[in-house]
Amino acid sequence: MMIAITKKIKSNLTTTHVFMLSGLLVNGGNYVYNLLLGRFLGPEKFADAAVLVTFLLVLSFVAMTFQLVTAKFSVLFETSVFKAFASNMYKKSVLTGIVLGCFIIFFATELQLFFKTSTSSMFVAFGIGIPLYFIMSVNRGIFQGKQQLVSLSVTYQAEMISRLLITLALLYFLQIESSLIISFGILASFLCGLLPFDFKNIAWKSTNVLSKTQSKLVRNFFIITAFYELTQIIINNSDILLVKHYFESYDAGLYASLALIGRVVYFIAWMFVMLLLPTVVKLQKEGKNTVPILLKYVTYIGGIAAVIIISCVFFPTQIIHILFGESYLEIAPLLWKYALATGIFAISNIFAYYYLSLDKYIPVVLSGIFGMLQIVLVVFFHESLAQVVHVQIIAMVLLLIVQLSFFLKNN
Repeated sequence: MMIAITKKIKSNLTTTHVFMLSGLLVNGGNYVYNLLLGRFLGPEKFADAAVLVTFLLVLSFVAMTFQLVTAKFSVLFETSVFKAFASNMYKKSVLTGIVLGCFIIFFATELQLFFKTSTSSMFVAFGIGIPLYFIMSVNRGIFQGKQQLVSLSVTYQAEMISRLLITLALLYFLQIESSLIISFGILASFLCGLLPFDFKNIAWKSTNVLSKTQSKLVRNFFIITAFYELTQIIINNSDILLVKHYFESYDAGLYASLALIGRVVYFIAWMFVMLLLPTVVKLQKEGKNTVPILLKYVTYIGGIAAVIIISCVFFPTQIIHILFGESYLEIAPLLWKYALATGIFAISNIFAYYYLSLDKYIPVVLSGIFGMLQIVLVVFFHESLAQVVHVQIIAMVLLLIVQLSFFLKNN
C-alpha cells in the first residue's frame, strides 16, 4: 500500500512542484537567516546587518537582468546559436561583476560614512564576491530557460544553506565585528551557489554567430530588463537604505525587522515570477493565449497577500514577538500597513514581468516612474517611521492602478 502511494506521489510530482517546494525552502531559510541575525544582534547591530542584506538584494536584482535575458533566449535560441549566446553572456557578466565589485571596494569608506556602519571592511569583502554572483546568475538563467528546475533549485538551496550555516558558525566561533562576519558568510555562499555548474555551455573562444536581428533582440531586451530591475531595486530597497541614512541605528534596526516581516508576500511572489517568464515566452512562441497564466498567478499572489495582511492586522504583536522578540515590539502597529504596501507591489510586479516577457515595455516605464516617486516621497516625508510607510502605500496604490488600467486597455 505504501509503495503504491509513493509511486503515485512521484508520478504527480513534476519538476515545477519540486521548484515551488524548493523556493519555499529557500525563502524560508533566508527568512530564518535574517530572523536569527535580528535576535542574536539586537536592533542596533542588526541595522548594519540589514545594510549588507539590502546590498545583497540590490545585487540580486542587478544580476537578475542577466538571468532573465539568459532564460528568455535559452527558450528562443537553439544549438550553436544558443552556445555562442551563452558564452557571450558569461563574458559580459564577469566584466560587469568586476566593474561593480571594484566600485564598491574603492568607495567602501564613503559607504561606511553614508550608512553609518561600524566598519568599511564589510563592503570590501562583499565587493570581492560580486563577479561570482553574476556568473551564478547566468548559470541559473540557462537552467530557468531550459526548464531544468531541479538544477535551478539546487543552486538556490546551496547558496541559502551555506550562507546560513557558515554565518552562524563564524558568529559563534569568532569574536570580531559581526558585520564583517556576515559579509564573509555572503562571500562563501556565492561560491557554493555555483553548484551545479553547466560547463558545456561555455566556449570562451567561440565566435558570435548571432545575426544582426538576433543581436538587436538581445540588446533591446537586456536594456529594458536592466531598467526594470533598477526600478525593482528602487522600490524594494530604497526605503531601508534611506531610513538607515535619516534615522538612528536603533530605529533603522526596528524598520529593517518591519520590512523583513512585511516582505513575505514579495518573496513568495518571486517563485511565480521565475516560472512566469519562460512559460509566457513559450506560449507566445506557440501562438497560444497568455492571459490565463497571468490571471492565475495574479490570483495566487492576491490570495497569499490577503492572508498575510489579515494576519498582520489581527496578530501583529504575536508575530513580532515570535519572530524577533520583545526588543522589536514598537513597530507592531505598522506591520499590516507595510505588508499592504508590499502586497500591492507584488501584484503590480506580476503584471510588469508579464508584459516584459511579451516585449511590451510601458508597464516597465511606469514602474520606474513610481519607484522614483517613492524615493522622492521618503526624502521629503520622513518625520517618523509611520510616515515612511504611509507614503509607500500611496506610491504602490497608484502604481497598481496604472498597471491595471494598462492591462484592461490592452485586453
